Amino acid sequence: MTSMSRARTARRIAAGAAYGGGGIGLVGAAAMGLLLAEVRLARRQVGNGTTPHVPQAEGRYGHAYATVGEPPLRLVMLGDSTAAGQGVHRAGQTPGALLASGLAAVAERPVELRNVALPGATSDDLDRQVALTLAVPERIPDVCVIMIGANDVTHRMPATRSVRHLSSAVRRLRTAGAEVVVGTCPDLGTIEPVQQPLRWLARRASRQLAAAQTIGAVEQGGRTVSLGDLLGPEFEANPRELFGPDNYHPSAEGYATAAMAILPTVCAALSLWPADEDRPDASRREGFLPVARAAAEAASEAGTEVAAAMPTGPKGPWALLKRRRRRRVKEAEPSPTSATGVQ
Repeated sequence: MTSMSRARTARRIAAGAAYGGGGIGLVGAAAMGLLLAEVRLARRQVGNGTTPHVPQAEGRYGHAYATVGEPPLRLVMLGDSTAAGQGVHRAGQTPGALLASGLAAVAERPVELRNVALPGATSDDLDRQVALTLAVPERIPDVCVIMIGANDVTHRMPATRSVRHLSSAVRRLRTAGAEVVVGTCPDLGTIEPVQQPLRWLARRASRQLAAAQTIGAVEQGGRTVSLGDLLGPEFEANPRELFGPDNYHPSAEGYATAAMAILPTVCAALSLWPADEDRPDASRREGFLPVARAAAEAASEAGTEVAAAMPTGPKGPWALLKRRRRRRVKEAEPSPTSATGVQ
């Protein structure tokens, strides 16, 4: 599938989400029976039968940067098991903790982390998660990171419905005053036990959804970072290193790789990055594109950021496509004082 055809598919899905369509699927109906059979086989092979473990990572990070009278930045994680950090054993290994500690170091300011993500969640759970996030008007987050989409593919949620819920979540959070960064659907074609043709179908479905998610999120004022290829060639080349013990969820190294890609965008959303780094760099193939085209390109390249640029153009809204340099993040545990909610 060419870049232009991928862009058209993503635009159709996003348009269906915006205008109430619900029947646009991620793969053809003829392939669905085979896909489901392969999914059942793969599910018997992934996972080790143990109760899912999600470390408790909520709390305050960067305590050393505390200044009297200056409140911490507030970061909230929303989404599914990857946002929650399922698959690792220590709080400091979760993506929320890695992002909170990295953000604290860049901002030189403490960061209060809250996590409302739910393992197994599909995008329709974002309505509930956003309500939890915005429940206390005095504690509106400065930035929210959403990681969602994999379960939408495996549960056969129509792509238009998936994008509609994500777009609504981004709109509600932005209206409340929070910046929003979405880590789009990862490439499910990289899960080690998955065989062909499911691997190809899963990759195609994942990328279609990721591109449509990008359009929906960017048009509501959010930014996106592609996790597709990030969880693609690197995970495929190092499955034992980058996947956790269940061969499905990322390991500590895998989460660190994802956090390194998301952190620069989180910092840019909060205006913590040098202004010159927000300008497109032609040598890195960055630039302004119609949002659907930018979304299609981002879905097939690791760590690519897409952000709104111009409200309209010859082919509709335009976006800035950036390939930011990844920043290494260090594992850190939440400050004991924050577990009580002390501000």
